[in-house]
Amino acid sequence: MSNWQGDGEVILRSSDLHRGFDTPKGRINVLQGIDLELARGEMIAILGASGVGKTTLLHLLGGLDRPDQGEIYFRDTAYSGLSEAAMASFRNRHVGFVFQFHYLLAEFTALENVMMPLLIAGKSADEAQRRAELLLCDVGLKDRTGHRPAELSGGEQQRVAVARALAMEPELVIADEPSGNLDTETGNELHKLLVDLNRNRQTTFLIATHNRPLAEMAHRVVTLKNGPNRIGHNSGESVGLS
Repeated sequence: MSNWQGDGEVILRSSDLHRGFDTPKGRINVLQGIDLELARGEMIAILGASGVGKTTLLHLLGGLDRPDQGEIYFRDTAYSGLSEAAMASFRNRHVGFVFQFHYLLAEFTALENVMMPLLIAGKSADEAQRRAELLLCDVGLKDRTGHRPAELSGGEQQRVAVARALAMEPELVIADEPSGNLDTETGNELHKLLVDLNRNRQTTFLIATHNRPLAEMAHRVVTLKNGPNRIGHNSGESVGLS
């Protein structure tokens, strides 16, 4: 994909993020000094060796975890100022998640899985159903709405997960190895879907991946390395400094 040509409005930024974990062998400092900015409508791919902290970073930026040090801002909202309940509500409204495993609820249909975030947010059942049907149509699953996850292929399950992530029309979708469990052909179809959604909806995507073809579809590739990382929002490839 060509370099980013958007309006440059920053919707998410982190400042000096640090995160470590205690282990039986001592503390491991996974992230050290992460500065990152994402512009509205941008698609960014994060590359890096296993264990370098890609998933940890996504969890922090998505509000699923808290940093040991540093701050994250979504527009003018500082994550540190939100209680756990307020953070959960904020995530539901503003951030969608797609993981390597789909995490669909097995006892519910594809339609019901996509409806779930809308119902949690207080939308009526009729409104939630209408929106879920439209989203499943958008991801190519118009004829699979009544199927449960076990009745869907791996690629179809991930498409349902993508539709669910978009249910609340979030400004940001965070995806962690979204095609990691898929074969090459199915993965490529999912990658094209993500690019089409980014282009048509102007949804900001932040994707951690080992998949080089997927990374090359992004507006920008950033490489996370051990040590302090300073990642801006200029065009082209930005590399974390070790």
